[in-house]
Formats: sequence, C-alpha cells, structure tokens
Amino acid sequence: MKEIFGREGDDSPASPRSPGQRLRSLLNGHSVAGQVWVLQLALAVLLVVAAVLALVFQAQDASTREARQLSVVGAESFAHAPGTRAAMQSAGPGALLQPQAEAARKASGVDHTVAFRPDGIRWTHPDPRLTGKPVVGGSHQRANAQVGDQLPLLLGSAAGALLLVTGGAALVSRRLRRQTRGLHPAEMRRMYDHHDAVLHAVREGVLILSSDGRLLLANAEARRLLELPADAERRPVTDLGLEPQLSALLSSGREATDEVLLAGDRLLAVNVRPTAPHGGAAGTVVTLRDSTELRALAGRAGVAQERLKLIYDAGLRIGTTLDVGRTAEELAAVAVPRFADVVTVELLEPVLRGDEPAAGASAELRRMAVDGVPEESAIYRVGEVLRYVPGTPMATGLTSGRPVLVGDLRGSDAWRRQDPEGTQRVLDAGIRSLIAVPLQARGVVLGLVNYWRSAASDAFEEEDLAFAEELTARAAVAVDNARRYTREHTTAVTLQRSLLPQTLPEQSALEVAHRYLPAHAGVGGDWFDVIPLPGARVALVVGDVVGHGLHAAATMGRLRTAVHNFSALDLPPDELLNHLDELVTHIDTDEARAAGLGTSRGADDEGPWSGGADGDTDGVPAHLGRTGITGATCLYAIYDPVTGRATLATAGHPGPAVIRPAGTVSFPEVPVSPPLGLGGSVPVETTELTLSEGSRLVLYTDGLVENRDRDIATGLEQLRTALAAGADRTPEETCSAVLDVMLPDHPSDDIALLVARTQLLEPARVAEWEVPSDPAAVAPVRAGCLRMLESWGLAAIDFTTELILSELITNAIRYGAQPIRVRLLYDRALICEVSDGTSASPHLRRAATTDEGGRGLFLVAQFAQRWGTRYTPGGKVIWTEQSLDGGRPEPGPDSAEDVLDQWDDVPAL
Repeated sequence: MKEIFGREGDDSPASPRSPGQRLRSLLNGHSVAGQVWVLQLALAVLLVVAAVLALVFQAQDASTREARQLSVVGAESFAHAPGTRAAMQSAGPGALLQPQAEAARKASGVDHTVAFRPDGIRWTHPDPRLTGKPVVGGSHQRANAQVGDQLPLLLGSAAGALLLVTGGAALVSRRLRRQTRGLHPAEMRRMYDHHDAVLHAVREGVLILSSDGRLLLANAEARRLLELPADAERRPVTDLGLEPQLSALLSSGREATDEVLLAGDRLLAVNVRPTAPHGGAAGTVVTLRDSTELRALAGRAGVAQERLKLIYDAGLRIGTTLDVGRTAEELAAVAVPRFADVVTVELLEPVLRGDEPAAGASAELRRMAVDGVPEESAIYRVGEVLRYVPGTPMATGLTSGRPVLVGDLRGSDAWRRQDPEGTQRVLDAGIRSLIAVPLQARGVVLGLVNYWRSAASDAFEEEDLAFAEELTARAAVAVDNARRYTREHTTAVTLQRSLLPQTLPEQSALEVAHRYLPAHAGVGGDWFDVIPLPGARVALVVGDVVGHGLHAAATMGRLRTAVHNFSALDLPPDELLNHLDELVTHIDTDEARAAGLGTSRGADDEGPWSGGADGDTDGVPAHLGRTGITGATCLYAIYDPVTGRATLATAGHPGPAVIRPAGTVSFPEVPVSPPLGLGGSVPVETTELTLSEGSRLVLYTDGLVENRDRDIATGLEQLRTALAAGADRTPEETCSAVLDVMLPDHPSDDIALLVARTQLLEPARVAEWEVPSDPAAVAPVRAGCLRMLESWGLAAIDFTTELILSELITNAIRYGAQPIRVRLLYDRALICEVSDGTSASPHLRRAATTDEGGRGLFLVAQFAQRWGTRYTPGGKVIWTEQSLDGGRPEPGPDSAEDVLDQWDDVPAL
C-alpha cells in the first residue's frame, strides 16, 4: 500500500513523516503519485516546447511581413525615383542603375535591391559578380513560399500538442486504474486505512526490504521488537544498529524459517521470504516473533495438553475391574508422577461392603492405596483404619465436599494436628505441598484422595485444584460403579449360595464331591444337586441358566426347586425334563408378556442349537438372548446301586464323562435334546449306562470346557487328560485336579463340577420274591420276609414290617395284576417294595368308624418313615422306608393304635 499511495497525506502517529520524506516519496517513480507527477511533468515540457516553437514561427512570420512591406516601399521608391525609367531605357542601364540601387538599398534598410530586365537578367545587385545574370526569384516570392511551408508545420504542431495532451491524459488514467485495481479514491483510502491498521495491530513484526537491502517498511511490532529509530525507513539494514547475526541475515537476502536470533534481551524467531515470486518488486519480507513470550505460552499449552492426556489415560486405566480396592490403586498409579509425587487413597468403610455411606455416619476410612513412596514409610499403611481430626485439611475436605489446598505444609498447623510425629516424618522426607480431594459420586462422599508434592517439584497452586477435582471425579465414578457392583454381587452370591446345596444329603449309592466357581463378571445360573430317591437310588443334576446376576440366580433357584418337586414324584429322567421344559416355557411366556415382547414359537424355535464359543450364550440359540427370554440347560441322571445302572437324559447340556476303575476316560453318547424352553414337540430321550463299582461319573457345566479362548473340542480333550491322570483319586482329589488344569485365569462363565464314585449294594442286602395272585400266598412271603429281617438283625422292626407288607401285598393281589413282586433292601433304612403290573395307584383316605375297609394304607403311612408310589414301564411300585432302630413317627390325633382299636376285623393274612 505504501508503494501505491506513496503515504501522501498520512498523518498516522505510528510513522510520522517529515517534508523531506514526503518529497522523496513524491519523486519516487515506484508510487502512483510519483508516476503521475512524472507524466504530468513530461506533458508540461512538451507543451512548453510547442509554445516556444509557435512563438518562433510567429516572430518569423511577422518579420517576413515586415520585410515584405519594407521591400515593397524600397522597390517603389527606387522605381519612381527620377532618372530610373530613363536609365532603364538607355543603352547601358546597369552602369546607371547600380549606384542608385545601392543608395536606395542603404536608404531603405533592405538586404537587397535588384533591378532586372523583363527577361530576368539583372541590371543591379549588391554583389557585382551576379550582375548580368538571371534572377532566381524575388524576395517577396521567397517570403510567401516560407509562409506557405510553415503553415502545415504550425497546424501539425498544434494537432500534435493536442494529441499529446490527450494521449498523456489517457495513459495516466489507464496506469492509475491498473495500479489501483479500478478502485475509487475513497475506496482506496479505506482499503489503505484497513491494511495499515492490520499491519500495525498484529502481534508479529513485519519488515519489507528492497533488493539492495534498504528498509522500505516496518510495522509497529517490528519497531518495538528491534527498537528501530524513527527515520529507519530507506536506510540500509546494516545501519540500523541491529545485532550482527540478525543484521547479516537480513542483508543476505537468503530464505530463513524460524531461525532464533538475539535482539537485545529478546529471542526472536525470524522468517525471511522473497517477494518477487508473488508478483511484487524484487525484495524480501521479514516476520519476527518474540519466542520469549511464545515459550512461556508454549509451556502453559504443554501443561494443558499433558493434563488432557492424563485425563484421557485415566479414563482408560481407572476402572478396568469392578473391584473398589483395585480401582483405588489404579487412580494412584495414574496420578504418580505425572501430577503428584505421592498419592494416597482412603475409602469409607461402608463403600468396601458395597453400601452407600449415610450422611453424618461415622467417618472411618480405610487406606486402600499408596503410590510414590514405599508403603512402610507412609504414616498409615494399606488396610489400616483411620479417622481424621476435625480441622485438618482432610477432615475439612470430607465435610465440605470441596478440595482443600495446602501450598506449604511446613506452615500448616492444622495439618500437623493429625499426627505431629508422623507429619514431621513426612516433612523430613521432603513432602511440601498437598491437595486433599473428596472422592464423591452422585453427591455422595465415598472417600478421600490426597495428592502430595515434594520439594523437587513445583508446589500446588490454585489452578491445580480444578484438575485434581476433575481427575478424582472420574475415578469416583469408577469407584461408585465398583461399589454398586460389589453390593449386587454380594446380594447375588448370597442368594445363589442359599439356593445351592449347603450340604449333600446322606446316601450310600455314591461318594460325591463338588465345586462351584462363579464367573469374575458376576454370579450366574449354574447349579448342581444330589437328590436321594426311593429304592436307595440317587439323582445327580447339573444345570445352567443363561446370563448372570440376580435374575439368573433367582431363575436357577426356581428350576432347582422344580427339579426337587419332580424328583419327589419319582419320574424317569426324560419325563422330568419334559415337565421342566414346560415350566421354563411358562416362565418365558410370563416374562415376555411382562416385557411386552409377546411369544410365538415357530419353525425357527425348533431349528438347530449349539453352545456358543464365548461362554456367554450357555448353549442357547442366539435369538433366545436377543429377546431376553430365560433359557436353561440341564442334565439329569439316576443311579441305582442295586443294578449299577445309570439312566441319563439331557436338555441342551454337555454329556458326562465316565472314568472306569482302570482309569480309562470316555464321553458316552447321550441323545441331544433342545435346551429347556425350546423343546416343544421334540421328545427327550434317555440312555442307560452300566457302571461297575468304583467308576466315577463326572458332570459339569460348559464353563469348565468352553470359553472365549478355548473351543469345546479342545476343552473336552484337556478334560480327558486331566481325568485320566489319576485312576485312584478320590472325588475330592479329582475335583481339585480338574480345576487346576481347566480353570482359566478370568472365568467368563460359572463353573459347576460334580464327581460321583459309584458303589453297589451288597447282594446279601437284597431280597426279592415273586407273589402269585392268590391270597394264600401272602403268608409264605410274609414268613420269608421275617426270616430275612432276622438274618439282618432287624428283629426290632419285624412287627411293623409284617403289618406293612401284609397290607401292600394284599392290595396288590386284590387290585393289581401280574407280575407281583416283593423286594427288601437293607441300606440306611429298610426299604420294602411291592410292585405289580397295573398303573392304578392307591390313595390315602380317612375311613369312617362304620367303614369295613380303607384303613390299611393309613396304617402303612403311620408305621413307615416315608412311603410312595413310582411308575415303571410295566406298572408301578409301592415303597416304604423304615428306620433301622425301630423308631416311628410321632403319633398324631389319629394314631395307628387308635385305628387298630377301631379295626376289630383285621383279615387273617
């Protein structure tokens, strides 16, 4: 803009200009004003030259006219002089006329007076040598010719002057428009003012140098940074008193990028670029930045960037687990040493239990983490309980819920009040500054975080409070999540433990050991059970409910209770699982309706099923998890110690493993049925295994053999290896060995394991009779039973046994069908079984006083500890159990004695 406007009329206080400077600017041909001035000067010179020529021609013309008049007067005077005519008519006119002509010339003041004959021969001439010679032309004629010749020149000169003035004006106007981009003067002035204001307002020095190293322009910031004199412009940069290195760089003309050079007490970042490539005149533009101020600004920006990164890292590294103690350790590890030299974290006691601290409750805290110093050098070690003295920075922070800053601990009496001896050790260790920040989430204070800095670091300042509060708030969210998880986990574990078997029932058929391990992410729905059944049999159950948490645990409890109830009916495994499938279907329907999902079981529900590879689907189809419907799998097995046979059925659950006494391991093929709730019309099939005594039956859930890092085929092979390693292990040892090999570091699913070693009932403790359909056969069978009781040493219960058998056998003969059998089993109790070929079951009822029958089954119920009916493919079995010591149930209002007193007519058996 300076080169365009020449800065004429510029009275800016930023760059005052002297009259000499303004004159030099005006004479500068690079400015528009200078160029216009030069063009106008040239036009003026041309006009002056034209005027001078016109004056010359005008003077010459006037002189010519005057000479012509003078010539005419002289000629007329000479022609009319006396004797002129006579002389011309004489024989020698030349001699007579020559003196007269010279006298007339001198008298008239003309240059020539010439007389000549009509034929053009001169009579007279001032030069005698030309007398007698012909006349070339007269002076008048020459004068007219000169005037005629000068007239076009005059007209041409006038036209040229006019064209010159017009063309010059057009040239000046064109050049002015080109250099001002067609802007009007007001627009140019406004643009100049704007650019000039920007140039001097920026916080960066700007210099423009000419190609010969002279300073053309310096803005206000450059003048301040370089302390330039007022008359610096137009002076060589080497004469401005700059530092040698800076002066050498500016005068060299080479390019530079952010070269840091000294300028007085400042460090300047210098950039040099040529202006010619951008369409300007040859020269350079220089920018200067004060790196002294930029360095301080960069330092603050670096601190802010580092803290933003620390906040980001805290979000990634804090709360990786749902353990409150581990979360506290992660907070301390993140803050040291990037924000503090030492960090201590304490949590309120209720938080550790998963409870929410109540307002105004006891402020006992437990130290959970120390980082930055060895734990033994801290005043309080991890795990210790402490209570802060009122008035200390820590107690103030806990009470107010706001962070507290102590810039210099050496001058804080309130801080020393907590433990004078311990705080002195802290000062001796070099700790000088503290920020105590309450750990709070959702407005509830959960604990306290103390950030400490040593003398080797800068003391904490007020601006550090906001960052410490932000960092602690992020950690508080993770601690609160861990606390809430702890509460839910504790509740779920308590519920699940209460729903799982607390102790295994006593029975003689199997020696059983078990393990249950919840997933790290939370308890799930895996369960196991051992259920004694009539006839010395035992049912083994393992099951798995989809999902984790309270819902899965509660569903597991419902299914376990259902299995117990169905087992009381003494159902075979396939029928029991069918009933369980119907129950789960009802549960699904109820939950779907409650959730507004509706239910529809179409072809998709009956498609293929398989366990998931990640351990989360628990072997249920994916669409089951998508709808949120409950799903479960179950394996149900019944072992009979009399026959050594195990009957198994599975609903979507992995089959068992069998370890033979010789140590061989096999996975028997068990017909696969859909998971519970998806069975529908697909029947459940059973399989039977004959197990020799000492065999081990291993039941498990899929969490043992399958997880995210291991597919089920690999898991089964590892399980085979673990089971085959010790053929003589006890069930307890087998459980421990399997978990040592199979248990992952971080189980993603629950694991239930049940190991049962089979035992057989001695043949001598089993007695069986075939009974014909004849009432007379009752007495021989009864007698044989009594003899067997005597051989077993059970004479104390022979009367009640005789009464029970008489009633059951009589009913079988009277109401049943062949085959009729009686079996006695001597186990932990005496078991009497009477079977027949009909499925009609007797019912217990109260007989009136006048009734002749209906009291037999009532007597059986009174004298037996337990009794019941189970159905077989060929009929039914009525069974009873009696205590071996002859004990009987407590008599009720209608005891067996009362019934016998009323029963006068007992049939002879």
